[in-house]
Amino acid sequence: MLTSKQRAYLRSMANGIDTIFQVGKNGVTPELRETVYAALEARELVKISVLDNNMLSAAAAAELLASRTGAEIVQIIGNKFVLYRQSKTKPVIELPKINK
Repeated sequence: MLTSKQRAYLRSMANGIDTIFQVGKNGVTPELRETVYAALEARELVKISVLDNNMLSAAAAAELLASRTGAEIVQIIGNKFVLYRQSKTKPVIELPKINK
């Protein structure tokens, strides 16, 4: 679970990245899930766009992909959303520490 400070940090990083995937009229397919999973393993932070001809909203597509890839939703704005999952092999992004 991400804290609000960590989520804000990831949102600021997501501003500078481009959309690398699109959820089309077929929705969240197994192939899309596999490619997003691989991208999360390599990059840890991905931005995805939902096309207008899709039956899913951006929030619904984000929930589906997050649950199927083990990622967390960072933000949803309009028809775009950002997912984050720490890499299992070599973490790239260092999140701010949780203060207790």
